[in-house]
Amino acid sequence: MAFDKNLDKSLFSETVKFETTKITVSVFSYNGGAEKLQISREDLSNTTGEYSFSKLGRLFKEEAVAILPLMQKALAVMK
Repeated sequence: MAFDKNLDKSLFSETVKFETTKITVSVFSYNGGAEKLQISREDLSNTTGEYSFSKLGRLFKEEAVAILPLMQKALAVMK
Protein backbone atom coordinates (compact mmCIF):
# COMPACT_ATOMS: atom_id res chain seq x y z
CA MET A 1 0.00 0.00 0.00
CA ALA A 2 1.39 3.41 -0.98
CA PHE A 3 1.61 6.32 1.45
CA ASP A 4 -1.53 8.48 1.41
CA LYS A 5 -1.03 11.98 2.85
CA ASN A 6 -4.78 12.18 3.57
CA LEU A 7 -4.43 9.37 6.13
CA ASP A 8 -1.55 11.09 7.98
CA LYS A 9 -3.17 13.06 10.83
CA SER A 10 -1.20 15.79 12.64
CA LEU A 11 -2.00 15.72 16.36
CA PHE A 12 0.56 18.32 17.49
CA SER A 13 3.05 20.66 15.84
CA GLU A 14 5.15 23.52 17.21
CA THR A 15 8.16 25.26 15.70
CA VAL A 16 11.07 27.13 17.21
CA LYS A 17 12.98 29.58 14.98
CA PHE A 18 16.65 30.42 15.12
CA GLU A 19 18.72 32.82 13.00
CA THR A 20 19.01 30.64 9.88
CA THR A 21 17.02 27.52 10.72
CA LYS A 22 13.80 26.35 12.33
CA ILE A 23 13.04 23.06 14.05
CA THR A 24 9.56 21.58 14.23
CA VAL A 25 8.41 18.97 16.74
CA SER A 26 5.26 17.12 15.64
CA VAL A 27 3.14 14.11 16.49
CA PHE A 28 1.47 12.20 13.65
CA SER A 29 -0.83 9.20 13.46
CA TYR A 30 -1.11 7.36 10.15
CA ASN A 31 -4.49 5.76 9.41
CA GLY A 32 -5.43 5.71 13.11
CA GLY A 33 -2.25 3.84 14.01
CA ALA A 34 0.39 4.46 16.65
CA GLU A 35 1.30 8.07 17.37
CA LYS A 36 4.85 8.96 16.37
CA LEU A 37 7.04 11.91 17.29
CA GLN A 38 8.75 13.67 14.40
CA ILE A 39 11.53 16.28 14.62
CA SER A 40 12.42 18.12 11.43
CA ARG A 41 14.67 20.99 10.40
CA GLU A 42 14.24 23.62 7.70
CA ASP A 43 17.14 25.88 6.70
CA LEU A 44 16.82 29.42 5.37
CA SER A 45 18.19 29.80 1.83
CA ASN A 46 20.53 32.76 1.33
CA THR A 47 19.48 33.09 -2.31
CA THR A 48 15.69 32.72 -2.15
CA GLY A 49 15.00 33.72 1.45
CA GLU A 50 12.71 30.70 1.83
CA TYR A 51 12.94 27.72 4.15
CA SER A 52 13.58 24.25 2.76
CA PHE A 53 13.73 20.80 4.37
CA SER A 54 17.15 19.74 5.65
CA LYS A 55 18.47 16.69 7.48
CA LEU A 56 18.12 17.27 11.23
CA GLY A 57 21.57 15.88 12.00
CA ARG A 58 23.26 17.14 15.14
CA LEU A 59 21.86 19.84 17.40
CA PHE A 60 23.62 22.74 19.07
CA LYS A 61 22.99 22.90 22.81
CA GLU A 62 20.83 26.03 22.24
CA GLU A 63 18.64 24.06 19.81
CA ALA A 64 18.34 21.05 22.11
CA VAL A 65 17.37 23.23 25.08
CA ALA A 66 14.77 25.07 22.96
CA ILE A 67 13.05 21.92 21.65
CA LEU A 68 12.95 19.98 24.94
CA PRO A 69 9.79 21.79 26.14
CA LEU A 70 8.18 21.12 22.75
CA MET A 71 9.06 17.44 23.04
CA GLN A 72 7.46 17.35 26.51
CA LYS A 73 4.27 18.88 25.09
CA ALA A 74 4.33 16.36 22.23
CA LEU A 75 4.76 13.45 24.64
CA ALA A 76 1.74 14.65 26.63
CA VAL A 77 -0.35 14.41 23.44
CA MET A 78 0.77 10.84 22.77
CA LYS A 79 -1.25 8.01 24.32
